[in-house]
Amino acid sequence: MHAIVIGSGFGGIAAALRLRAKGYKVSIVDRSPMLGGRAQVFERNGFLHDAGPTVITAPFLFEELFALFGEKLADHIHLVPLKPWYRFYFADKTTFDYGGSLDETLAEIAKVEPKDQAGYLKLLAHSERVFDIAFTQLSSVAFHRFSKMISLIPKLIFLKSYQSVWQMVCHYLKNPKLRQAFSIQPLLVGGNPFNTTSIYGLIHYLERAYGVHFAMGGTGAITRALGNLMHRQGIKIQLNTTVKKIMVQNGAANGVVLEDGRILLADIIVANADATHLYEHMLDKKDVAKSAKLKLKAAHYSMGLFVIYFGTTKTYPEVAHHTIWMGARYEELLRDIFNTKKLPEDFSLYLHRPTATDASFAPAGCDSFYVLCPVPNLKANVDWSVEGRSLKDRILQALDQTILPGLQACIVEDFFMSPADFKFNYLSTHGAGFSIAPLFRQSAWFRFHNQAETIKNLYLVGAGTHPGAGLPGVLCSAKVIDNLIPYASV
Repeated sequence: MHAIVIGSGFGGIAAALRLRAKGYKVSIVDRSPMLGGRAQVFERNGFLHDAGPTVITAPFLFEELFALFGEKLADHIHLVPLKPWYRFYFADKTTFDYGGSLDETLAEIAKVEPKDQAGYLKLLAHSERVFDIAFTQLSSVAFHRFSKMISLIPKLIFLKSYQSVWQMVCHYLKNPKLRQAFSIQPLLVGGNPFNTTSIYGLIHYLERAYGVHFAMGGTGAITRALGNLMHRQGIKIQLNTTVKKIMVQNGAANGVVLEDGRILLADIIVANADATHLYEHMLDKKDVAKSAKLKLKAAHYSMGLFVIYFGTTKTYPEVAHHTIWMGARYEELLRDIFNTKKLPEDFSLYLHRPTATDASFAPAGCDSFYVLCPVPNLKANVDWSVEGRSLKDRILQALDQTILPGLQACIVEDFFMSPADFKFNYLSTHGAGFSIAPLFRQSAWFRFHNQAETIKNLYLVGAGTHPGAGLPGVLCSAKVIDNLIPYASV
Protein backbone atom coordinates (compact mmCIF):
# COMPACT_ATOMS: atom_id res chain seq x y z
CA MET A 1 0.00 0.00 0.00
CA HIS A 2 1.19 3.49 -0.88
CA ALA A 3 1.06 6.62 1.29
CA ILE A 4 1.79 10.17 0.10
CA VAL A 5 2.84 12.80 2.62
CA ILE A 6 2.32 16.41 1.50
CA GLY A 7 4.92 18.65 3.12
CA SER A 8 8.23 17.81 4.76
CA GLY A 9 8.02 19.85 7.92
CA PHE A 10 8.78 17.91 11.08
CA GLY A 11 5.18 16.70 11.26
CA GLY A 12 5.40 15.39 7.72
CA ILE A 13 8.79 13.75 8.23
CA ALA A 14 7.60 12.06 11.43
CA ALA A 15 4.44 10.87 9.69
CA ALA A 16 6.43 9.47 6.75
CA LEU A 17 8.71 7.51 9.07
CA ARG A 18 5.85 6.16 11.18
CA LEU A 19 3.97 5.05 8.07
CA ARG A 20 7.09 3.38 6.69
CA ALA A 21 7.47 1.49 9.98
CA LYS A 22 3.89 0.27 9.46
CA GLY A 23 4.80 -1.25 6.13
CA TYR A 24 3.63 1.44 3.72
CA LYS A 25 5.49 2.45 0.61
CA VAL A 26 5.92 6.19 1.32
CA SER A 27 6.49 9.25 -0.88
CA ILE A 28 6.98 12.70 0.63
CA VAL A 29 6.44 15.79 -1.55
CA ASP A 30 7.43 19.36 -0.67
CA ARG A 31 7.52 22.67 -2.54
CA SER A 32 10.71 23.82 -0.75
CA PRO A 33 14.24 23.18 -2.04
CA MET A 34 15.19 21.18 1.07
CA LEU A 35 13.55 19.11 3.77
CA GLY A 36 12.24 20.71 6.95
CA GLY A 37 9.32 22.87 5.86
CA ARG A 38 9.87 26.14 7.70
CA ALA A 39 13.11 24.72 9.11
CA GLN A 40 15.08 25.69 6.03
CA VAL A 41 18.78 26.60 6.20
CA PHE A 42 20.17 29.74 4.61
CA GLU A 43 23.84 30.19 3.71
CA ARG A 44 25.42 33.53 2.88
CA ASN A 45 29.18 33.63 2.29
CA GLY A 46 30.04 31.35 5.19
CA PHE A 47 27.25 32.48 7.53
CA LEU A 48 24.64 29.81 8.30
CA HIS A 49 21.12 30.51 9.56
CA ASP A 50 18.43 28.11 10.72
CA ALA A 51 15.32 29.71 9.28
CA GLY A 52 12.86 28.01 11.59
CA PRO A 53 12.82 26.42 15.07
CA THR A 54 16.03 26.52 17.10
CA VAL A 55 14.90 25.19 20.48
CA ILE A 56 14.75 21.44 21.23
CA THR A 57 12.71 20.75 24.37
CA ALA A 58 11.51 17.16 23.89
CA PRO A 59 14.39 15.15 22.41
CA PHE A 60 12.63 11.87 23.24
CA LEU A 61 10.21 12.57 20.38
CA PHE A 62 13.12 12.49 17.93
CA GLU A 63 14.56 9.43 19.67
CA GLU A 64 11.30 7.59 19.00
CA LEU A 65 11.64 8.10 15.24
CA PHE A 66 15.09 6.49 15.08
CA ALA A 67 14.01 3.74 17.48
CA LEU A 68 11.29 2.71 15.02
CA PHE A 69 14.09 1.25 12.91
CA GLY A 70 16.41 0.04 15.65
CA GLU A 71 18.66 3.11 15.53
CA LYS A 72 19.75 5.68 18.11
CA LEU A 73 19.39 9.43 17.85
CA ALA A 74 22.77 9.97 19.52
CA ASP A 75 24.52 8.14 16.66
CA HIS A 76 23.32 10.78 14.20
CA ILE A 77 22.64 14.04 16.08
CA HIS A 78 24.66 15.68 18.85
CA LEU A 79 22.37 17.57 21.22
CA VAL A 80 23.92 19.89 23.79
CA PRO A 81 22.07 21.42 26.77
CA LEU A 82 21.99 25.20 26.87
CA LYS A 83 22.66 27.41 29.90
CA PRO A 84 20.90 29.69 30.30
CA TRP A 85 17.93 28.55 28.28
CA TYR A 86 16.94 32.16 27.70
CA ARG A 87 18.30 35.49 28.82
CA PHE A 88 15.68 38.18 29.27
CA TYR A 89 16.82 41.73 28.59
CA PHE A 90 14.35 44.35 29.82
CA ALA A 91 13.81 47.92 28.73
CA ASP A 92 15.56 49.25 31.86
CA LYS A 93 18.68 47.21 30.82
CA THR A 94 18.31 44.67 33.63
CA THR A 95 18.53 40.96 32.80
CA PHE A 96 17.12 37.68 34.04
CA ASP A 97 18.71 34.34 33.14
CA TYR A 98 16.23 31.49 32.96
CA GLY A 99 17.45 27.89 32.91
CA GLY A 100 19.99 25.60 34.44
CA SER A 101 19.23 23.72 37.63
CA LEU A 102 16.20 24.45 39.78
CA ASP A 103 18.44 26.02 42.44
CA GLU A 104 20.06 28.27 39.83
CA THR A 105 16.66 29.39 38.58
CA LEU A 106 15.51 30.15 42.12
CA ALA A 107 18.69 32.15 42.72
CA GLU A 108 18.01 34.21 39.59
CA ILE A 109 14.41 34.79 40.69
CA ALA A 110 15.68 35.98 44.08
CA LYS A 111 17.73 38.69 42.38
CA VAL A 112 14.51 40.09 40.93
CA GLU A 113 11.97 39.31 43.65
CA PRO A 114 12.77 36.90 46.51
CA LYS A 115 9.11 36.49 47.44
CA ASP A 116 8.42 34.95 44.03
CA GLN A 117 10.63 31.93 44.66
CA ALA A 118 7.80 30.12 46.43
CA GLY A 119 5.38 31.22 43.73
CA TYR A 120 7.59 29.76 41.02
CA LEU A 121 7.69 26.39 42.78
CA LYS A 122 3.89 26.40 42.94
CA LEU A 123 3.72 27.42 39.27
CA LEU A 124 6.03 24.55 38.38
CA ALA A 125 3.90 22.09 40.39
CA HIS A 126 0.77 23.26 38.55
CA SER A 127 2.61 23.00 35.22
CA GLU A 128 3.50 19.40 36.02
CA ARG A 129 -0.15 18.57 36.70
CA VAL A 130 -1.10 20.09 33.35
CA PHE A 131 1.73 18.22 31.62
CA ASP A 132 0.69 14.88 33.12
CA ILE A 133 -2.77 15.21 31.60
CA ALA A 134 -2.51 17.48 28.54
CA PHE A 135 0.80 16.11 27.23
CA THR A 136 1.36 12.64 28.64
CA GLN A 137 -2.26 11.48 28.31
CA LEU A 138 -3.70 13.55 25.47
CA SER A 139 -1.03 14.83 23.05
CA SER A 140 -1.16 11.67 20.92
CA VAL A 141 -4.91 11.02 21.27
CA ALA A 142 -7.26 11.82 18.38
CA PHE A 143 -10.10 14.28 18.97
CA HIS A 144 -12.20 13.67 15.86
CA ARG A 145 -15.10 12.45 18.01
CA PHE A 146 -16.94 15.01 20.15
CA SER A 147 -17.59 12.36 22.80
CA LYS A 148 -13.85 12.40 23.54
CA MET A 149 -14.00 16.14 24.21
CA ILE A 150 -17.05 15.76 26.47
CA SER A 151 -15.29 13.10 28.54
CA LEU A 152 -12.43 15.51 29.24
CA ILE A 153 -14.47 18.41 30.57
CA PRO A 154 -13.90 17.52 34.27
CA LYS A 155 -10.12 17.35 33.72
CA LEU A 156 -10.10 20.62 31.75
CA ILE A 157 -11.98 22.36 34.56
CA PHE A 158 -9.61 20.86 37.13
CA LEU A 159 -6.65 22.25 35.17
CA LYS A 160 -8.35 25.67 34.90
CA SER A 161 -7.86 25.57 31.14
CA TYR A 162 -10.45 28.34 30.84
CA GLN A 163 -7.82 30.72 32.25
CA SER A 164 -5.26 32.41 30.04
CA VAL A 165 -1.54 31.80 30.46
CA TRP A 166 -1.22 35.35 31.79
CA GLN A 167 -3.90 34.75 34.43
CA MET A 168 -2.22 31.51 35.47
CA VAL A 169 1.21 33.15 35.84
CA CYS A 170 -0.19 36.15 37.71
CA HIS A 171 -1.81 33.80 40.22
CA TYR A 172 1.65 32.55 41.26
CA LEU A 173 4.04 35.47 40.57
CA LYS A 174 3.80 39.11 41.60
CA ASN A 175 6.82 40.82 40.05
CA PRO A 176 5.95 42.45 36.67
CA LYS A 177 9.20 41.36 35.01
CA LEU A 178 8.87 37.77 36.17
CA ARG A 179 5.26 37.73 35.05
CA GLN A 180 6.42 38.72 31.58
CA ALA A 181 9.29 36.23 31.53
CA PHE A 182 7.10 33.30 32.56
CA SER A 183 4.18 34.15 30.28
CA ILE A 184 5.93 34.58 26.90
CA GLN A 185 5.90 30.84 26.08
CA PRO A 186 2.67 31.02 24.02
CA LEU A 187 4.43 33.39 21.62
CA LEU A 188 6.73 30.47 20.73
CA VAL A 189 3.68 28.66 19.31
CA GLY A 190 1.85 31.69 17.90
CA GLY A 191 -0.37 32.71 20.79
CA ASN A 192 -1.06 35.85 22.80
CA PRO A 193 -0.40 35.09 26.51
CA PHE A 194 -3.47 37.16 27.39
CA ASN A 195 -5.91 34.82 25.62
CA THR A 196 -4.01 31.57 25.03
CA THR A 197 -5.41 28.72 27.11
CA SER A 198 -3.38 28.00 30.23
CA ILE A 199 -2.94 24.42 29.01
CA TYR A 200 0.18 25.79 27.34
CA GLY A 201 1.56 26.41 30.81
CA LEU A 202 2.79 22.82 30.54
CA ILE A 203 5.82 24.20 28.70
CA HIS A 204 7.37 25.23 32.04
CA TYR A 205 7.48 21.65 33.26
CA LEU A 206 8.48 20.30 29.84
CA GLU A 207 11.55 22.55 29.85
CA ARG A 208 12.38 21.71 33.46
CA ALA A 209 11.96 17.94 32.95
CA TYR A 210 13.82 17.59 29.65
CA GLY A 211 15.92 20.73 29.37
CA VAL A 212 16.47 23.06 26.43
CA HIS A 213 18.90 21.77 23.82
CA PHE A 214 20.63 22.82 20.63
CA ALA A 215 21.66 20.41 17.88
CA MET A 216 25.27 20.93 16.82
CA GLY A 217 25.03 21.94 13.20
CA GLY A 218 21.66 23.49 13.95
CA THR A 219 18.14 22.36 13.20
CA GLY A 220 19.40 21.69 9.69
CA ALA A 221 21.52 18.89 11.13
CA ILE A 222 18.33 17.28 12.44
CA THR A 223 16.54 17.49 9.09
CA ARG A 224 19.61 16.05 7.33
CA ALA A 225 19.79 13.16 9.78
CA LEU A 226 16.08 12.45 9.37
CA GLY A 227 16.42 12.75 5.61
CA ASN A 228 19.22 10.18 5.66
CA LEU A 229 17.04 7.92 7.80
CA MET A 230 14.24 8.21 5.25
CA HIS A 231 16.66 7.36 2.44
CA ARG A 232 17.87 4.29 4.34
CA GLN A 233 14.28 3.17 4.74
CA GLY A 234 13.40 3.66 1.07
CA ILE A 235 11.11 6.67 1.44
CA LYS A 236 10.89 8.57 -1.86
CA ILE A 237 11.50 12.33 -1.49
CA GLN A 238 10.38 14.88 -4.09
CA LEU A 239 11.44 18.49 -3.39
CA ASN A 240 10.67 21.64 -5.40
CA THR A 241 7.30 20.02 -6.08
CA THR A 242 3.97 21.59 -5.15
CA VAL A 243 0.76 19.64 -4.61
CA LYS A 244 -2.10 21.64 -6.05
CA LYS A 245 -5.06 19.43 -5.24
CA ILE A 246 -6.08 16.31 -3.31
CA MET A 247 -8.22 13.92 -5.32
CA VAL A 248 -11.36 12.57 -3.63
CA GLN A 249 -13.51 9.81 -5.10
CA ASN A 250 -16.59 8.34 -3.43
CA GLY A 251 -15.73 10.19 -0.22
CA ALA A 252 -12.16 8.90 -0.01
CA ALA A 253 -8.83 10.54 -0.87
CA ASN A 254 -7.00 8.52 -3.51
CA GLY A 255 -4.26 10.73 -4.92
CA VAL A 256 -2.86 14.19 -5.53
CA VAL A 257 -2.53 16.49 -8.52
CA LEU A 258 0.80 18.31 -8.77
CA GLU A 259 1.15 21.89 -9.95
CA ASP A 260 2.59 20.65 -13.26
CA GLY A 261 -0.49 18.49 -13.83
CA ARG A 262 0.97 15.10 -12.94
CA ILE A 263 -1.17 12.75 -10.87
CA LEU A 264 0.15 10.56 -8.04
CA LEU A 265 -2.16 7.84 -6.73
CA ALA A 266 -2.11 6.56 -3.16
CA ASP A 267 -4.09 4.59 -0.59
CA ILE A 268 -3.37 7.07 2.22
CA ILE A 269 -2.80 10.84 2.04
CA VAL A 270 -1.21 12.73 4.93
CA ALA A 271 -1.21 16.53 4.68
CA ASN A 272 1.46 18.50 6.48
CA ALA A 273 0.23 21.60 4.67
CA ASP A 274 -1.34 24.49 6.55
CA ALA A 275 -4.73 23.05 7.55
CA THR A 276 -6.62 26.17 6.49
CA HIS A 277 -4.88 26.23 3.10
CA LEU A 278 -5.76 22.56 2.70
CA TYR A 279 -9.48 23.07 3.23
CA GLU A 280 -9.67 26.33 1.29
CA HIS A 281 -7.55 25.51 -1.75
CA MET A 282 -6.60 21.84 -2.02
CA LEU A 283 -10.04 20.24 -1.91
CA ASP A 284 -13.17 20.73 -3.98
CA LYS A 285 -15.76 22.66 -1.97
CA LYS A 286 -18.22 19.77 -2.26
CA ASP A 287 -15.78 17.51 -0.42
CA VAL A 288 -15.24 19.85 2.54
CA ALA A 289 -17.37 19.02 5.57
CA LYS A 290 -19.67 21.66 7.00
CA SER A 291 -17.82 21.44 10.33
CA ALA A 292 -14.52 22.26 8.60
CA LYS A 293 -16.14 25.17 6.74
CA LEU A 294 -17.42 26.56 10.05
CA LYS A 295 -13.93 26.32 11.57
CA LEU A 296 -12.49 28.14 8.55
CA LYS A 297 -15.07 30.90 8.87
CA ALA A 298 -14.40 31.40 12.59
CA ALA A 299 -10.63 30.85 12.44
CA HIS A 300 -8.42 33.19 14.45
CA TYR A 301 -4.85 33.11 13.21
CA SER A 302 -1.49 33.35 14.93
CA MET A 303 0.62 36.46 14.53
CA GLY A 304 3.05 36.99 11.68
CA LEU A 305 6.82 36.84 11.97
CA PHE A 306 9.42 39.32 10.75
CA VAL A 307 12.86 37.72 10.81
CA ILE A 308 16.21 39.38 10.07
CA TYR A 309 19.22 37.17 9.34
CA PHE A 310 22.69 38.66 9.53
CA GLY A 311 26.33 38.11 10.31
CA THR A 312 28.87 40.30 12.07
CA THR A 313 32.57 40.70 11.42
CA LYS A 314 33.21 40.71 15.18
CA THR A 315 32.02 38.44 17.98
CA TYR A 316 29.74 39.23 20.91
CA PRO A 317 30.80 36.63 23.52
CA GLU A 318 28.72 38.28 26.24
CA VAL A 319 25.48 37.64 24.32
CA ALA A 320 23.66 34.39 25.22
CA HIS A 321 22.55 31.76 22.72
CA HIS A 322 18.91 32.87 23.16
CA THR A 323 17.96 36.39 24.23
CA ILE A 324 14.42 37.66 24.75
CA TRP A 325 14.72 41.42 24.25
CA MET A 326 11.67 42.96 25.93
CA GLY A 327 10.33 46.32 24.85
CA ALA A 328 8.86 48.90 27.22
CA ARG A 329 5.28 47.81 26.44
CA TYR A 330 3.95 44.29 26.93
CA GLU A 331 0.17 43.86 26.99
CA GLU A 332 -0.35 46.97 24.87
CA LEU A 333 2.17 45.80 22.27
CA LEU A 334 0.53 42.38 22.03
CA ARG A 335 -2.88 44.03 21.71
CA ASP A 336 -1.61 46.00 18.70
CA ILE A 337 -0.23 42.85 17.07
CA PHE A 338 -3.06 40.39 17.77
CA ASN A 339 -6.19 42.51 18.16
CA THR A 340 -5.83 45.98 16.61
CA LYS A 341 -3.70 44.44 13.84
CA LYS A 342 -1.46 47.39 13.24
CA LEU A 343 2.31 47.49 12.93
CA PRO A 344 3.64 49.28 16.03
CA GLU A 345 6.69 51.50 16.03
CA ASP A 346 8.08 49.59 19.03
CA PHE A 347 8.71 45.85 19.41
CA SER A 348 9.95 42.95 21.49
CA LEU A 349 12.48 40.55 19.98
CA TYR A 350 13.88 37.03 20.09
CA LEU A 351 17.59 37.04 19.27
CA HIS A 352 19.30 33.80 18.27
CA ARG A 353 23.10 33.61 18.37
CA PRO A 354 24.01 30.01 17.43
CA THR A 355 27.72 30.84 17.39
CA ALA A 356 27.49 31.04 21.18
CA THR A 357 27.40 27.22 21.05
CA ASP A 358 28.52 26.22 17.54
CA ALA A 359 31.31 28.21 15.87
CA SER A 360 30.61 26.54 12.51
CA PHE A 361 27.73 28.94 11.90
CA ALA A 362 30.11 31.76 10.94
CA PRO A 363 33.62 32.34 9.60
CA ALA A 364 36.40 32.62 12.19
CA GLY A 365 36.16 35.78 14.28
CA CYS A 366 32.53 36.36 13.27
CA ASP A 367 29.05 35.75 14.69
CA SER A 368 25.81 34.57 13.12
CA PHE A 369 22.42 35.90 14.23
CA TYR A 370 18.78 35.97 13.50
CA VAL A 371 16.31 38.25 15.23
CA LEU A 372 12.61 37.46 15.23
CA CYS A 373 9.98 40.14 15.75
CA PRO A 374 6.29 39.25 16.27
CA VAL A 375 4.15 41.36 13.92
CA PRO A 376 0.54 41.33 12.70
CA ASN A 377 -0.30 38.71 10.09
CA LEU A 378 -1.46 39.70 6.60
CA LYS A 379 -4.99 40.48 7.81
CA ALA A 380 -3.40 43.79 8.78
CA ASN A 381 -3.01 46.45 6.12
CA VAL A 382 0.80 46.47 6.00
CA ASP A 383 2.78 46.91 2.79
CA TRP A 384 5.82 44.80 3.60
CA SER A 385 7.64 45.90 0.46
CA VAL A 386 7.83 49.32 2.13
CA GLU A 387 7.56 48.64 5.86
CA GLY A 388 10.00 45.72 5.88
CA ARG A 389 13.11 47.80 5.33
CA SER A 390 11.94 50.46 7.78
CA LEU A 391 11.27 47.90 10.52
CA LYS A 392 14.60 46.20 9.84
CA ASP A 393 16.43 49.49 10.29
CA ARG A 394 14.60 50.26 13.57
CA ILE A 395 15.37 46.82 14.98
CA LEU A 396 19.05 46.89 14.06
CA GLN A 397 19.40 50.37 15.51
CA ALA A 398 17.79 49.24 18.77
CA LEU A 399 20.16 46.26 19.01
CA ASP A 400 23.13 48.53 18.24
CA GLN A 401 22.13 50.81 21.09
CA THR A 402 21.68 47.97 23.59
CA ILE A 403 23.12 44.45 23.51
CA LEU A 404 25.00 44.59 20.18
CA PRO A 405 27.05 47.80 20.39
CA GLY A 406 28.77 48.67 17.13
CA LEU A 407 26.42 46.45 15.12
CA GLN A 408 25.84 49.02 12.39
CA ALA A 409 29.56 49.13 11.66
CA CYS A 410 30.13 45.35 11.51
CA ILE A 411 26.92 43.87 10.11
CA VAL A 412 27.21 41.84 6.90
CA GLU A 413 25.05 39.59 4.71
CA ASP A 414 21.75 40.82 6.16
CA PHE A 415 18.35 39.95 4.70
CA PHE A 416 14.84 39.45 6.06
CA MET A 417 11.59 37.52 5.74
CA SER A 418 8.14 39.01 6.34
CA PRO A 419 4.64 37.49 6.61
CA ALA A 420 4.37 37.96 2.84
CA ASP A 421 7.29 35.54 2.41
CA PHE A 422 5.67 33.03 4.77
CA LYS A 423 2.53 33.10 2.63
CA PHE A 424 4.44 32.62 -0.64
CA ASN A 425 7.11 30.16 0.53
CA TYR A 426 5.01 27.98 2.81
CA LEU A 427 1.44 28.63 1.61
CA SER A 428 0.64 29.88 5.09
CA THR A 429 -2.83 31.45 5.24
CA HIS A 430 -2.52 35.20 5.92
CA GLY A 431 1.22 34.66 6.34
CA ALA A 432 0.58 33.45 9.90
CA GLY A 433 3.69 32.12 11.57
CA PHE A 434 1.96 29.17 13.33
CA SER A 435 -1.34 28.52 11.50
CA ILE A 436 -4.42 29.08 13.69
CA ALA A 437 -3.85 30.51 17.16
CA PRO A 438 -3.73 28.29 20.30
CA LEU A 439 -7.02 29.49 21.79
CA PHE A 440 -9.21 27.20 23.88
CA ARG A 441 -11.91 27.43 21.21
CA GLN A 442 -9.33 26.19 18.68
CA SER A 443 -7.92 23.32 20.72
CA ALA A 444 -8.53 19.54 20.80
CA TRP A 445 -11.89 18.76 19.12
CA PHE A 446 -12.28 22.43 18.14
CA ARG A 447 -9.02 22.35 16.17
CA PHE A 448 -8.83 20.84 12.67
CA HIS A 449 -9.05 17.09 13.17
CA ASN A 450 -6.11 14.78 12.49
CA GLN A 451 -8.51 12.51 10.61
CA ALA A 452 -10.05 14.71 7.94
CA GLU A 453 -13.66 15.55 8.56
CA THR A 454 -15.87 13.24 6.41
CA ILE A 455 -13.05 12.35 3.95
CA LYS A 456 -11.69 8.84 4.31
CA ASN A 457 -7.96 8.06 3.99
CA LEU A 458 -6.97 11.73 4.47
CA TYR A 459 -5.06 12.70 7.62
CA LEU A 460 -3.61 15.96 8.91
CA VAL A 461 -0.42 16.69 10.81
CA GLY A 462 1.35 19.93 11.69
CA ALA A 463 0.68 23.18 13.50
CA GLY A 464 -2.96 23.65 12.46
CA THR A 465 -4.18 20.34 13.84
CA HIS A 466 -4.13 18.68 17.27
CA PRO A 467 -2.15 19.08 19.49
CA GLY A 468 -0.80 22.33 17.98
CA ALA A 469 2.28 24.26 16.93
CA GLY A 470 5.88 23.99 18.12
CA LEU A 471 8.24 21.06 17.58
CA PRO A 472 6.73 18.85 20.33
CA GLY A 473 3.23 19.58 19.02
CA VAL A 474 3.86 18.77 15.36
CA LEU A 475 5.86 15.63 16.22
CA CYS A 476 2.99 14.48 18.44
CA SER A 477 0.49 15.09 15.63
CA ALA A 478 2.26 12.30 13.72
CA LYS A 479 1.80 10.04 16.75
CA VAL A 480 -1.93 10.81 16.64
CA ILE A 481 -2.32 9.57 13.08
CA ASP A 482 -0.03 6.63 13.85
CA ASN A 483 -2.73 5.54 16.30
CA LEU A 484 -5.43 6.00 13.64
CA ILE A 485 -3.91 4.41 10.54
CA PRO A 486 -3.76 0.60 10.42
CA TYR A 487 -0.71 -1.38 9.36
CA ALA A 488 -0.36 -1.77 5.62
CA SER A 489 -2.00 -4.91 4.33
CA VAL A 490 0.22 -7.29 2.42
